[in-house]
Amino acid sequence: MSRLISIVLILFLLPIVSFANTGTGLTHNLAAKTITITVPDKKLSITIDYSAGCMIKRLDINGHNTLSANGIQTGIQTKNGEYLSVRSKAVLTVTEGAGHFIIKGITYGDDVVKIAETWDFELKNGKILWSITRDYSNSAVLEDMAFPKWNFADLSVWKGGILDNGGMVWCKYLKQINDTYGVHTGGVTFWNAQSGDGLRITPTSKAGNSVASKYSHSNKNEFTCAQIISDSTLGQRYNLSRFVSKKADVFAPVEIKKGKVSVQYELQYVDYFAKYSRGTLNGIDALSVRELLNTTGRYGVVDNNIVGGNGWLTNWKCMHEPFFAQIGMALNDKNYTRNFSATLDQERDQAMLPDGRVLSRWHNVPGDEIPGTYNTQTGYYEAMWGYTVDSQTGYVINASEQFDLNGDIKWLKSHQESCERALAWLIKRDSNNNGIFEMVNNNVAEKKASDWLDIVWASYENAFVNAQMYEALKLWADCEKTLNNPEKSAYYHSVAERLKAAFNKPVEQGGFWSADKKQYVYWRDNDGSVHGDNLVTPVNFAAIAFGLCDDKTRIAQILGQIEQRTTNEHLFHWPLCFDSFKREEVSDGNWPFPKYENGDIFPTWGYLGVRAYTAYNKDIALKYVRNILAQYQKDGLSSQRYSRVTQHGLGEDILAGICTTITGLYRDIYGIRPKWNRMGLEPNMTEALNGTQFSYTLRDIVYQLKLNVNDYTIHTNTFSVNSKESFGVSGGRHKLTYYHNNQDTASLQIQSASAKPVKINVNSWNYDAISWTMLSKDTYNFTITGLDAGSVYQLLINNTIQHIKADSDGRVTLKKACNGTLNFQVKKSV
Repeated sequence: MSRLISIVLILFLLPIVSFANTGTGLTHNLAAKTITITVPDKKLSITIDYSAGCMIKRLDINGHNTLSANGIQTGIQTKNGEYLSVRSKAVLTVTEGAGHFIIKGITYGDDVVKIAETWDFELKNGKILWSITRDYSNSAVLEDMAFPKWNFADLSVWKGGILDNGGMVWCKYLKQINDTYGVHTGGVTFWNAQSGDGLRITPTSKAGNSVASKYSHSNKNEFTCAQIISDSTLGQRYNLSRFVSKKADVFAPVEIKKGKVSVQYELQYVDYFAKYSRGTLNGIDALSVRELLNTTGRYGVVDNNIVGGNGWLTNWKCMHEPFFAQIGMALNDKNYTRNFSATLDQERDQAMLPDGRVLSRWHNVPGDEIPGTYNTQTGYYEAMWGYTVDSQTGYVINASEQFDLNGDIKWLKSHQESCERALAWLIKRDSNNNGIFEMVNNNVAEKKASDWLDIVWASYENAFVNAQMYEALKLWADCEKTLNNPEKSAYYHSVAERLKAAFNKPVEQGGFWSADKKQYVYWRDNDGSVHGDNLVTPVNFAAIAFGLCDDKTRIAQILGQIEQRTTNEHLFHWPLCFDSFKREEVSDGNWPFPKYENGDIFPTWGYLGVRAYTAYNKDIALKYVRNILAQYQKDGLSSQRYSRVTQHGLGEDILAGICTTITGLYRDIYGIRPKWNRMGLEPNMTEALNGTQFSYTLRDIVYQLKLNVNDYTIHTNTFSVNSKESFGVSGGRHKLTYYHNNQDTASLQIQSASAKPVKINVNSWNYDAISWTMLSKDTYNFTITGLDAGSVYQLLINNTIQHIKADSDGRVTLKKACNGTLNFQVKKSV
């Protein structure tokens, strides 16, 4: 009898006892109607509640719930109201499959459209997969959609989210209720900068579907993220705005079609500190580098195809800024690189006029344009302040440097005609045939701008624009060479050299050099009057950084006085100019001195200063790198500029270009110089930086870098190369190519008999004495190039001498089995 009672009690209690499948990380509480899914390392867990409708009520990261009481829900909004999965009245069915749960019967909607959803959860490879299949009862237009919506507890849960288009959402910028940022991409990695915890959400939908996301500050002070799945790319609800203040509906109404739509979200815990580590940066605040690049550096990404500097809060992008490819180089994020390639494609197609003129800006609304130039469909236009001619050079410089990152010859060729037209437009502007190119405006009396300093009336022959033109010509000449157009390459080089000669003439002879002031002046009006001899830093930095000024005396005069004056004023960074422009040379917004572009601190052009100082005095360059990182610790560099007087941040128009001092650290000090067909290193290290180590990924190859003064190593899983001098390298299984000084022509090629990694130390490489040491064991074919054609050379292998002769192309090929460490030396026979 007692046994029978026990059996009855067990059967009675079974429905309210939890069923746990601990072996798979899935726990189903039948009584509470909850399902908990936990990854094996327990760093990520979700709890689904289907007791009243359906929602994810907990999302635990390292044991801490990140969600508000609203959890994660799906839903729609029609003109009649909002309908959510949590309000589903139907009886839900739960099926446990092999390693996953399926929840069916989630229904909601109104007379406009009814929705039936199925949620499928699976634990796989340490990740949680959440598939949502939605069946629309008929076609309709929705006011909004949550497919799904993630309601995090507040804006402090995450510092922000790194988007899979290379951009980011920074929670602190969503200051007011319903401030909303919408982008046409769905993947995001949220991170907490204190704990290092991160959550990566990766959506996958069928081909042809578009995924968009919006990030918002809810009326319950939550931080929310909602994805929208549509058949076509969503439009914007308010002009072309990606960010709207105090409005939650950033996107236009969504058209849906009758039938099923599905999406899968991959949820993954991310160790943010490890995943986004900048490595060991001795002498540098590596944590600030990481945070600066992941916030301010990414902020300029407004959306897909709109990568710029002004960022999403103000919905602005300036084409007259030449440093976005460099930011991508420092960020080292393939998503940013991909998006900026697409941005240049769009600007080629939508922002270039038939005559080659590159429009200067993109904005979400009209009002900043020369009348009649704003395109309401694309957002591109000419700025009202004047024709900023540096948009020509900005496009060409960015395209040239972007090619070194994406390495895509087909992509470069698609920009060949447009880059040539952009350069031709400016080359034609030399009416007096003196080699210096002219602006659209002629003199200060017109009160128009011609470059980035848009309320300074620089005109006619503008040194800043011409310095950028010199850089554009040199870079594009190299691209023409790569595209096998030697004649065009030579032409652009010749134009650049003529410009250089004219630029460096004294002002009395029509150039820009002022011997009296020991600086390059800013511009010359068409009446011959000279303006801007007030030590304008970007003008003088550009002349040195771009190689126009290679006179060591002039370099010392310019950089010496800039450093002395910056130090005397105790400024953390360089101002745009040290002395005042004349009253008639600037707008009211620049008066009185120091104010705005007339004397305030704009770190946007920091990379030019770092590049200029690195060759002159590396310690000075490093000082300003450290200063900008210290300022980031104070205020996040969330400003347009800094007051010359107080050194406090000013301006609501936050500039991503404020991070370029750090791009200078990577390019000019660490020497990260990727090329389209190789990885390049051209370091300028100091002893304080010795021991620097970090990884760098270029076109999906991970390079491990070790940097010391005159001691540089690059290694991958297929090779290791060490040298005392700059070099470039490419390689894979069976082949290694070494480029001395990172020049375009290969110096040494090594082919191995097996697929074992190749390890080489390059001891010296000048063509009177070449020496390298093989540290790996294999049989190798060596090809040395750049020798004197037909000349005889002495080859020493561990002091064993033989003689070899270069062929008609200056090459020598030899084969050697290396069974231990072997030293090779090649010397020209006497």
